[in-house]
Amino acid sequence: MNEIEQIYRNQFGIAFYWKKGDARKQHKIQLVFRDTGFYLTRDELTLFLNCSREAASRGCCADCKNPSQCRSILLRTPSQNIDLAVSLPELEAINDLIEGTLFNLDLQSYLRDVCRN
Repeated sequence: MNEIEQIYRNQFGIAFYWKKGDARKQHKIQLVFRDTGFYLTRDELTLFLNCSREAASRGCCADCKNPSQCRSILLRTPSQNIDLAVSLPELEAINDLIEGTLFNLDLQSYLRDVCRN
């Protein structure tokens, strides 16, 4: 884990920067959950959060007998060619992961700006 700089983590996934390589220069964040990794900019993270909130507002099937296990919610991603089928608990965890990541990015930016003055 020495190769990464953690931004945020929850029980479902992790968001981090790679310490070495081109990713840090491009300001891309690695977001990993459920055996899937996304390499995203801050703007793409914001878009992903909006997609997550939109999916949450749609919810799962009205006649779903087991919404905690059913992966009937289609979650769009910032990648135009990738959508994910998720359950309601997974969607909530993804939403928390993205919100926590954005919060910590904003906090880091704020502290960097305050400390500069």
